[in-house]
Amino acid sequence: MELTICHLYPDVLNLYGDRGNILCLRRRLEWRGIEVTVTEKPIGSERSLGNCDLIFIGGGQDFEQETLLADLHQGKDAELCAAINDGVAVLAICGGYQMLGNYYETYDGHRCDFIGAIDLCTIGSAVRMIGNYMFRCDAESGGAVVVGFENHSGKTRLGEGVKPLGRVIAGYGNNGEDGTEGVRWKNVFGTYSHGPLLPKNPGLCDNILLTALIRKYGHATLDPLDDTAENRAHDEMAARLTKTG
Repeated sequence: MELTICHLYPDVLNLYGDRGNILCLRRRLEWRGIEVTVTEKPIGSERSLGNCDLIFIGGGQDFEQETLLADLHQGKDAELCAAINDGVAVLAICGGYQMLGNYYETYDGHRCDFIGAIDLCTIGSAVRMIGNYMFRCDAESGGAVVVGFENHSGKTRLGEGVKPLGRVIAGYGNNGEDGTEGVRWKNVFGTYSHGPLLPKNPGLCDNILLTALIRKYGHATLDPLDDTAENRAHDEMAARLTKTG
C-alpha cells in the first residue's frame, strides 16, 4: 500500500509547528512499511491535487489568509472542493479549517470569501480564545480524547446538518459557546488544534490515515505501534487540563 500526501500552502500556513503533522503522518506510515510520498503546493504552484490521497492545510494569521486568497481563487478553490466531494481525506488546522467554509468576517467588518466546501462561517471577536484545551471526538471520528493548543479570535458556526469533529471537555473549541470543536464533513477533519496536533494524539492520527487508506483501497488495517511516549505526553496534558478544568 501507499499514500500520497499533499501539503497545501506550506509557505504561509505553518503556525505553531503545524508542519509536524506531516512528519507524524509520514512516520506512522513508514513504521508500518506503507510507502508515502509528500508533495507541496505553495502559492503559485500549478501542481494538481488530482492524485492526492490526503491533503494537509495548516494554520495562519488573518494577514496570511488574505495573502493567499488571490491564489486560492485562481482555481485551487474549485480543485479543493472537487477533492473534498470525491472523498479525499483532509486535515485542516485553524486558518486552514476556516478556509474550507463560506467566509471569515474580521472584528472590524472586513469579509474574506473562502471556498464554501463546507457550510460554516467564522466571525472575528474582540477576545482571543487561547490556551491548551481538550475535546472528545465523535464516534465516527474514532471517539478519542484529543489534547491540543488553540489560539483564535474567530468564532466558527456550523451550518445545519454539519457535524463537529468533537465536543469540548476543557477550553473553547469552535466558539466558546455551543461546546462544539472542529468539523467532520465527508472525509474532512477540521480543528482549531495546533501543537502540532497529531504527535500527541496517535489515535486520531491513525483514524485519519485509515480514512485515506480505506477510500483508496476499499479495506485497510493498521498494525499497532508502540505509542508509550506519545500516550505519556497526551495523558500528562489531559491530567493537567482535568485539574484546571
